[in-house]
Amino acid sequence: MKIGNKEISGFAALAPMAGVADRAMREICEKYGAAYAVGELTSAKALSLGDKKSAQFLERGNLSVFANQLFGGEPSSMAEAAKIAESFAPDFIDINMGCPAPKVANNGGGSSLLKDPVLAGKIVRAVKDSTALPVTVKIRSGWDNDSVNAVLVAKICEENGADAITVHGRTRAQMYAPPVSLDIIREVKAAVKIPVIGNGDV
Repeated sequence: MKIGNKEISGFAALAPMAGVADRAMREICEKYGAAYAVGELTSAKALSLGDKKSAQFLERGNLSVFANQLFGGEPSSMAEAAKIAESFAPDFIDINMGCPAPKVANNGGGSSLLKDPVLAGKIVRAVKDSTALPVTVKIRSGWDNDSVNAVLVAKICEENGADAITVHGRTRAQMYAPPVSLDIIREVKAAVKIPVIGNGDV
């Protein structure tokens, strides 16, 4: 699989779990076969305002293939954050549109973007235009069972330059249970031409 021009070997990667997938965890997982690792989600707004603690999340360590993950709801601050992240030499930038945590989703970031596919597309385009790195997007199947729109969101992200999509097969309302829907991951895979990574229940 290729993300942009970066060849990815293997079939399992380390997801960007806040408070879990820190630098030490990422390096251990790569040692045991992770194809790549994604850093902990990092606030674009905090980065753009010069927050040093947030910048620490961008350090790649000794990883062979690594992505920085950003979250936010404003195209301009996401673009600025991507420029900052690029200076830490990741292999690609990942945009979080899947985090269900209230402190993220209630402030316009993470899974809340599933409710506004047009804004989601604008954010992807802003980030893509601000960096030479490949740009990937992490989404969920939808906000809730009445708005399962992963296929639509994935298409819009692709149209705006996304190089790959990761799909967590649960809605925001489902959080981390019940089991993921493999069907929605399959539907997204069939709908776009870029690589699709399945997420959840591994």
